[in-house]
Amino acid sequence: MAASRAFRKLAGWLTGLAVAFCLLLPLPAGRAQDFDVDLALVLAIDCSFSVDPREFAVQMRGLGRAFMTQAVQKAIAQGPRQRIAVTAIEWSDDRNQKVVLPWTVISGAADANELGQILMHTQRQLTEGGTSVSTALAISASLFASGPSAERKVIDVSTDGRNNSGPPVAPVRDHVVAQGITINGLTILNEWPTLDVYFEANVAGGPGHFVIPANDYDAYAEAILRKLVREITGPGVT
Repeated sequence: MAASRAFRKLAGWLTGLAVAFCLLLPLPAGRAQDFDVDLALVLAIDCSFSVDPREFAVQMRGLGRAFMTQAVQKAIAQGPRQRIAVTAIEWSDDRNQKVVLPWTVISGAADANELGQILMHTQRQLTEGGTSVSTALAISASLFASGPSAERKVIDVSTDGRNNSGPPVAPVRDHVVAQGITINGLTILNEWPTLDVYFEANVAGGPGHFVIPANDYDAYAEAILRKLVREITGPGVT
């Protein structure tokens, strides 16, 4: 009996030691921080005075058709979770910003095609105003708090103008980037031929950030397609 009690005592001690040892082991890769989506993407769409109705329509058609391409859908499918989340705002001056697409999860071709149709038929909902890139960045950054948890957070800004309304843009950019958010730019050079240089210096920032120029609105569709593929795939793609 004494031997049996000693054996049970030893077995209990060994079991306790094994449990304690397991608790000290690191979690497997990917378990420490899980995410709902690979990417949370804010599309910030310029509706300022410089964007006429035709140019706005070109933007929306380009965005919508890009999500309906095999290139974008393949990029989404290559991610670890094979899904991203997208929201969109229209913006102009520091008093005019409006969410026109709530957070939407894209997890396959059907979702991407549906989103593309929605974007293509989204109407302009803001009065025209100045160009407050700074306020657009601040409002865009605030949207991530209500979105799905994401491995990467990106603001995609398309515009043909410089910041001329609201606070200076560079300090706002720095504050947004400090939150772990990447800001990328698509600059339309029809009014400011060096707008891409301005964006590189004052607007874009964060891990893997980049700026893609388009010579005019007619070149927008090809540029936004390249930009979306690069954003969805992640840093390191050119």
